[in-house]
Amino acid sequence: MPMRAFYYLIKPLIPRWLQIEVRRRLVAYNRGKYVAIWPIDPNLATPPNGWLGWPNGKRFAIVLQHDVESAPGRDKCLQLMDLEEKLGFRSAFCFVPEKYEVEKSLLDSMRNRGFDICVHGLKHDGKLFMSREIFDRRAVRINHYLKTWGTKGFTSPSMHHNFRWMHALKIEYATCSFDTDPFEPQPDGVGTIFPFWVANGEDTAGYVELPYTLPQDHSLFVIMQEKTCGIWKQKLDWIAEHGGMVLLNSHPDYMNFDTRNSRREEYAARYYSEFLAYIKEKYQHEYWHVLPNQLADHFRQSVVQNKSAK
Repeated sequence: MPMRAFYYLIKPLIPRWLQIEVRRRLVAYNRGKYVAIWPIDPNLATPPNGWLGWPNGKRFAIVLQHDVESAPGRDKCLQLMDLEEKLGFRSAFCFVPEKYEVEKSLLDSMRNRGFDICVHGLKHDGKLFMSREIFDRRAVRINHYLKTWGTKGFTSPSMHHNFRWMHALKIEYATCSFDTDPFEPQPDGVGTIFPFWVANGEDTAGYVELPYTLPQDHSLFVIMQEKTCGIWKQKLDWIAEHGGMVLLNSHPDYMNFDTRNSRREEYAARYYSEFLAYIKEKYQHEYWHVLPNQLADHFRQSVVQNKSAK
């Protein structure tokens, strides 16, 4: 049995505090080995073939999305929306359909306020990509929720991925990968800070992959126990310099909006709000801030369709 499959088989038997402690020790031990490629790999700034830049001459793109892993995370979504709205940002919220209830009224409220919705796996149990048989069986259910929720977007739990299998999903865009992140369970980075096209046999069939390009919040603040958002700012500045896509995938589950009652696996939400304020203050009028579906549409029209027309 592959090691990853064995881990997810026994994971329910391991206390959560012990899972976190083991990950902290492993990351602390290995962190020094990857300073040349994390959080920044200087070799990943080459634009894709046919790249024409961002709309209206913007210097770089900003995409915000949130994987909502649990019912408590779902219950924090409104607070997170309020925080983003006050700073002039919008994001996409990605829900796990068969782990907790997702009411239609919540989805409608989000869309009415200018936010978007994605499907985040199916059960969030680590088994989606364990075999082709399991994936194809679950893909039927995922496609049901994509249609019911009226979305073409998908994000993968733990960033597990098999790009070829994912053509079974009725999606137009996905976030199932990252530019560089050796601390992920499936650490094979895709090697770019730009979107890319995952073709399905022909130029016009496939989907746009939007890799996350900033370290995820859980890794940064819970596992590595960083006490500032300095690494986010550092990586943002580098991506802006090279005209790439800043995609931050974070989790309301781990954000604490009341630091007086902080739990073990939480971090202060002010790190996130401070980062958004930094974007506005340093790069006002320089970035193209859109929802992931809008960025995927732009990439498809400006790069993929232009290439297929030649």
